[in-house]
Amino acid sequence: MNRFALPVRVYIEDTDAGGIVYYVNYLKFMERARTEFMRTLGFGKEGIFNDGLMFVVRDVKIRYLSSAVLDDDLHVTAEPTLAKGARFIVRQAVYRNDELLADALVECACVNRTTQTPVRLPTVMHDALLKVMNGG
Repeated sequence: MNRFALPVRVYIEDTDAGGIVYYVNYLKFMERARTEFMRTLGFGKEGIFNDGLMFVVRDVKIRYLSSAVLDDDLHVTAEPTLAKGARFIVRQAVYRNDELLADALVECACVNRTTQTPVRLPTVMHDALLKVMNGG
């Protein structure tokens, strides 16, 4: 399976006073990669919002293994591992070259934008995620 990867450079705004990436910014990098991954499948903001849907992060399990620092060139991956009912799970990782810095499992839920109640993933989205998971 090909994992989606988004290049990210570390800027001063991403770091603490010591020039090390602040822990919460790894989640921001992952959010950007997940958003761009979904966009490559044809599910950008316009399409989702026009259907009255939005996605919320329901659960995150993250491990921090090593620190990124100011000016590092990173790549952030997104790989769906489950699409079922109103949710999907994406395995994500942040790398500097081949060195794994952080990895996470991020569970997203599809909800009605107005009521914020769970809604089944649209069939076309569910099928697109399954296709990626099956190597297509």
